[in-house]
Amino acid sequence: MLTLLQHIVQDVVAAPTFQDALRVIVSEVREALGTEVCSVYLMTADRQNYLFAANEGLNPDVVGRATISVDEGLVGLVGRRAEPINLEDASQHPRYHHMPEIGEEPFNAFLGVPIIHHRQVLGVLVVQQRDKRRFDESEEAFLITLSVQLATIVAHADAVGGIRALTDANFAAGDLKFQGLAGAPGIAIGTAVVMHPVASLDAVPDKQVDNVVVELIVFDRAIGSVRDDIRRVSEQFAESLPREELALFDVYLHMLDDDALTGDVRARIRRGEWAQGALKNVIREHLRRFEQMEDPYLRERATDVEDLGLRVLAYLQDMSAHKTHFPKDTILVGEEITPSMLTNIPADALKGLVSVGGSVNSHVAILAHALDIPAVMGAIDLPIYQTDGQSLIVDGFYGEVYTNPSEALTAEYETLRSEEHDFAEELNELRDLPCITQDGWRVLLWVNIGLTGDISRSLDRGAEGIGLFRTEVPFITQDRFPTEEEQRRLYREHMEAFEPRPVTMRTLDIGGDKALPYFPITEENPFLGWRGIRVTLDHPEIFLVQVRAMLKANEGLEGVLRIMLPMISSMTEVEEATRLIEQAYQEVLEEGFNVKDPLIGVMVEVPSAVYQSRELARRVDFLAVGSNDLTQYMLAVDRNNPRVAELYQDGHPAVLRALREVARNTHAERKGLGICGELAGTPIGAVLCMAMGYQVLSMNATNLPKVKWVLRNVKRTDARRMLARVLKMETAEEIQRYMEDQLVEAGLGRVVPSYHGRVDV
Repeated sequence: MLTLLQHIVQDVVAAPTFQDALRVIVSEVREALGTEVCSVYLMTADRQNYLFAANEGLNPDVVGRATISVDEGLVGLVGRRAEPINLEDASQHPRYHHMPEIGEEPFNAFLGVPIIHHRQVLGVLVVQQRDKRRFDESEEAFLITLSVQLATIVAHADAVGGIRALTDANFAAGDLKFQGLAGAPGIAIGTAVVMHPVASLDAVPDKQVDNVVVELIVFDRAIGSVRDDIRRVSEQFAESLPREELALFDVYLHMLDDDALTGDVRARIRRGEWAQGALKNVIREHLRRFEQMEDPYLRERATDVEDLGLRVLAYLQDMSAHKTHFPKDTILVGEEITPSMLTNIPADALKGLVSVGGSVNSHVAILAHALDIPAVMGAIDLPIYQTDGQSLIVDGFYGEVYTNPSEALTAEYETLRSEEHDFAEELNELRDLPCITQDGWRVLLWVNIGLTGDISRSLDRGAEGIGLFRTEVPFITQDRFPTEEEQRRLYREHMEAFEPRPVTMRTLDIGGDKALPYFPITEENPFLGWRGIRVTLDHPEIFLVQVRAMLKANEGLEGVLRIMLPMISSMTEVEEATRLIEQAYQEVLEEGFNVKDPLIGVMVEVPSAVYQSRELARRVDFLAVGSNDLTQYMLAVDRNNPRVAELYQDGHPAVLRALREVARNTHAERKGLGICGELAGTPIGAVLCMAMGYQVLSMNATNLPKVKWVLRNVKRTDARRMLARVLKMETAEEIQRYMEDQLVEAGLGRVVPSYHGRVDV
């Protein structure tokens, strides 16, 4: 049975058109089950009817023409119930609907199963037979299993207009919307240029060679060529990127050093492997390590490793560079857009990025932020190779891509783009002003930082401090633990740049699936495993070195050093960590450094910390909610998984009530309270957190100006009224609608795109 299912699905996938795929389905299912009739009914675009889309056994003349209302007949009943219906004599069922043009009168036995994708019924798969009998359980199970596998194919066809094309031979797919993840904000309108993979590791065979010297020479030449490419990219963007942001390309160059990828490949070549095979095997080893990691940022490094490997392989295979024309309004599209793909694109021509793979943590998303280029990541349904040369609209605010947009839609988005540009210019005037509400409530707006390049971008947007310094970044970019002095220099650079503003440094947040390449960890359930503070408490030598580096980096500066402990789930962890911080402080004093006591805080990221937040606040100087992880753990949703990403709702009632609980408990102990995460960087989230009494909102620098504008134009009394209403609501959708309405009524609709002309297609 499994073999038969696989055979049908393979034949469907191989069909040249969607219409051919439907013919394959009805023909092979009819044969597999030995029935007389097989039909496919598909939901029409208006979701009011089912189209008689394909059939074998009934009247072929009405295929693609006949329809039945979603409320009529047994097909409609299957769709409404979203479950199979198996009948011995269909004509006797009260919902039976006679369609004389189809010619199904002689057939009695009926089995219909819904075709469902992401909770939405897309169609119904039906088999029928003259004999009065119920299809047996194995036949029903077969059809259900097949419909599940076919659902993705039907959904893709629906997305690209394939279903509409069945009834309209002149149909031209336009204004089609594809959903992805918001990689970098903004709106881009331009021409798609598809980047094809330059080489394939899978196609490289393993083989031994006699002349190792020749293989080493060829490999070194390929490495040199890739180095030249990377340097050219760096020089190309030298004027448009902050100097510090160019460090991303230095990371690429470092990965090609002898003590990284290159050294491993050379070692294999010396053992007799040919250069291409040695490269393939080394890249695969590194990919396996990175892909097992839980942390999204670390997982994205696998893409960087693979991209470098393919670049080197292309030169090893002596592939000539593909000459691509880049129009002045280029929107780069690809399966996995990487920084090195920007090699030959004129900087002033690149207007947007769309990547089928990747996430908001990928290097190219970081670069898009820095370059102010709208980007959409994870657009998994986009038929990229069909978009080459097409007009595209990239909505980086909502993570949406429109193909072949109509004049009306294009005009609408041009208006929105113009409005956004004008708004951004106005927001620049607020950079040096404090964030104070209309009734005098002061809110501190800080930034989350990971790369050195974030410094200038953050200060340019008026950041008043660092609310989250991800200190694992220097650990990621090396092939060993960085020394105390290396850490001190990096930390000092950030502290001096933000002087005299406060700097909050999170201690090393690794472990479980997000192990470092040189510190591998394998677990059955890494999401709930050895990670965060658990790792560093088990390795105090790592923790103490890092804390000493933080303390020494702050010597002689006015700015306050705040040390924050990640993934705390018990009071014992806090006690052990504070004892080690005190030990490190005494050691630094004994070395002759004149340093101040740091403030110590706890990140509230797991439910247990929410319910012990008062006890935690009693033991430390401040609490900071990590809203991204807290939402993920409270809702049991991996937001980087496209199958469940829509269930990740940081405005979920349970999350908001947890935030209020933390705020109440922290206020009761009169301690500092902040929040770092995506929620704090949204206008709605910022208003609600301010209403709860969060004194510090820490966010991506890009979001800071809009948040400041919103908070400076509301009263806290009004925000508290909104909060009181919100806390009584039962769904995130209800909360979102209410808060958007409230912002619009308050004259703040400019931060709610859906209320100033945004078109939903």
